[in-house]
Amino acid sequence: MQKSSELNLTLFTTKPSFGLPTSCPKCLPLFFYLKFSGISFDFCYNSTFPDSDQIPFVESGSYVAYNNEKGGVINCLRDDGIADLDSDFSTIPEWISAKAMVGSWLMDALAYELWVASDKSCTQTIYFSDLPWPIGSILYYKQVQAAKRHLGITNENAQRMETEIYRRANQAYAALSTQLGEDSFLFGNRPSSLDAVFLGHALITLQALPETSVLKSKILEYSNLTNYAEKLSAQFLKDFSVESALPAWSKAPPFDGQASSSTPKQGGFSNWSAKPKNEPKKERTEEEKKFRRRAKYFLAAQFISVLVFLSLFSGSDVGQLELDEDDDSADYVD
Repeated sequence: MQKSSELNLTLFTTKPSFGLPTSCPKCLPLFFYLKFSGISFDFCYNSTFPDSDQIPFVESGSYVAYNNEKGGVINCLRDDGIADLDSDFSTIPEWISAKAMVGSWLMDALAYELWVASDKSCTQTIYFSDLPWPIGSILYYKQVQAAKRHLGITNENAQRMETEIYRRANQAYAALSTQLGEDSFLFGNRPSSLDAVFLGHALITLQALPETSVLKSKILEYSNLTNYAEKLSAQFLKDFSVESALPAWSKAPPFDGQASSSTPKQGGFSNWSAKPKNEPKKERTEEEKKFRRRAKYFLAAQFISVLVFLSLFSGSDVGQLELDEDDDSADYVD
């Protein structure tokens, strides 16, 4: 594995929103982890498959670390020797407990706010605004059901689970506020993955959730936590601009259909062939095959949604026509 200073990493997340590089609860902590590590990286967003469990991911040449592998990208970067912010903290019981609390109680509370407690305008902006309406709506309701299953919410226990989720979130904020005090970081004098995860959570809660959010009102009760988030975001987001984020497709190499005009042609007409030479087919990687399959499903879903719309529209016209004919017949009989 190359040294981190020799890597040309590219981070892929969901698109920027709410004044943040990304408002995805899984993506923003990774952004800050790389920033805290001092690793330079390019930033791209993928809005074609926002529900993919591979996002976020990083790549550098042949190296790729996906969100759904080895417990997440941060763990991959640490285990592969690229970036390890936790070497001084991973044996401290209080740090381990705090990270587990943020990764469970607070992440669950944010998931509840995004997918259950709030209307879909917030998640629409974060994930689905670039997708056609039928596709975005289907993916939204799919994620709502997945969130409810993850949180164990049913019609019978919905009120009790909501109370428990907010109770745990408030306990977590209180414990983190006590731990932070007036320090710059949660543990020690430098950031760890705990800071990256909590900072991402705090900024999404403060900037993406609506003013009516219960979770937002709870974190605002702890001024040192909000000051912490404000200070670190000002420090590590000062060079970020939405214009600097590129769509994922822009990272693809340009297609050289013709030779560059600045390149002299070798030889004369004798080098031309009446029949183009067949180049050997390049075997596709598993990622390329999976991408092509998902692209086909995406186009098929769009086509089906159009057919359904047309069938419903035409059906309503026929029904209206039959109703009009019945009315005319009734008038004639009278």
